[in-house]
Amino acid sequence: MTTTDHQRLPADRFGQAVAARLAAGSDDLPYEVRERLRAARVRALAARKQPETAPLAMGGGVAALGLGERSWFNRIASVLPLVVLAAGLVVIHSIQTDRRATELAEVDAALLTDDLPPAAYADPGFLQYLKSGSAD
Repeated sequence: MTTTDHQRLPADRFGQAVAARLAAGSDDLPYEVRERLRAARVRALAARKQPETAPLAMGGGVAALGLGERSWFNRIASVLPLVVLAAGLVVIHSIQTDRRATELAEVDAALLTDDLPPAAYADPGFLQYLKSGSAD
């Protein structure tokens, strides 16, 4: 991938401009001075900092829980989120079951305390009566 001049960092452009200016003026210098400058450039390039790259994956590129050679604390810390998740799902299930039972109990209580007997709601003729009565 090539980069154009407008994509480079300002520090890179400045460094290249300085290097070009120094290279242009080095032709007028004596041989010993040019060799010392060349040696200094080689040392500077060897000593420069390499850009740090973030590792893509730990453990040799394998993403796993890795319960191998770890301390007990690390093993517990690896499994603890799964245990908390399972406990949370059990609690949510029990709460939803209780709410559903409460709703069904409220419907049953309303049916049983109503003036009409529950058998009237199962009668097809009563449904027709309700439909025709709601149209009036």
